[in-house]
Amino acid sequence: MLASRLASMGAWLVPGLALLAGCASVEPESYARETPILDVKEYFNGTVDAWGIFTDRSGKVVKRFTVEIRCRWESVDGIETGILDEQFIYSDGTRQRRVWTLQKTGPGQFSGTADDVVGTAQGRLAGNALQWRYTLALPVDGRVWNVQFDDWMFLMDSRVMINRAVMSKFGVRLGEVTLSFRKRGD
Repeated sequence: MLASRLASMGAWLVPGLALLAGCASVEPESYARETPILDVKEYFNGTVDAWGIFTDRSGKVVKRFTVEIRCRWESVDGIETGILDEQFIYSDGTRQRRVWTLQKTGPGQFSGTADDVVGTAQGRLAGNALQWRYTLALPVDGRVWNVQFDDWMFLMDSRVMINRAVMSKFGVRLGEVTLSFRKRGD
């Protein structure tokens, strides 16, 4: 039902919402002076635990979950590559796995791929903040919807990071994912 409502709304909403979204966008460089400085390779190395919720457009919590992320960096064809193996456990007992492959593409810039990511995720880093933009192939009621994520991570201290991702389709905000990451001690 949500899918059909979104499809019918999308035809007239996309142009107006895209224009508004472009005007109100925050850039990662806004956080360039924020500390502690996030080093992606250092933070995502070892095991990171996360606790999260998905809220719908009204703010209602629809799903709760935990994630164990086993992270490592290796050289692949001479390129420093991060492997983030995420194991999700949802409050209803279902499980999911996503394996990200990350590469640094330039100063403060990263790319990422995963099996359920359409194309390549683009990441931008400045100060304590990392922004990812990507499209996720999300199964909903027996169908797969390509939904856009605007995903922000903020390093709070050497072990804690807060993550807020807005999910949208046809420029319409569907909900948010909020996570708290904690890097396991050395």
